[in-house]
Amino acid sequence: MSGEEGQPAVPPPATDPWKGLRGVMAGTLVLEAITVLLALPVVGAVGGGLSWWSVLCLVGLAVLMFAGAGLQRRSWALGFNLGLQALVLAATAIHVSIGVIGVIFAAVWAFILVLRHDVKRRMEQGLLPSQRTAAQSGS
Repeated sequence: MSGEEGQPAVPPPATDPWKGLRGVMAGTLVLEAITVLLALPVVGAVGGGLSWWSVLCLVGLAVLMFAGAGLQRRSWALGFNLGLQALVLAATAIHVSIGVIGVIFAAVWAFILVLRHDVKRRMEQGLLPSQRTAAQSGS
């Protein structure tokens, strides 16, 4: 098979390159959910006490994150993940410590987006290890 202009087509990856990235995103959501739940005592002790509203918001966010970790195969998962991140940043209204968590994990999600872009670029160029032919790898 040949692609446009007589150049060979880029072979598809032998393994799913997105599987590992989905695992990273699921793990990040689980870690973020645990961190949000661990912020409950901080908000209670330093933030002037917990109200039913703040507990509902923080526990609700954590539950959505745990649920979202299992939904990473869906086409809309990345948007869902970033939406949860926006909610964590908005929860700064509950206490500034939640805002700090949001900023730290926003940096993590930004790095994940950079990794996603890099994997996509490499896959389109045929540079993933599973796309290399025997002639390219020197075997």
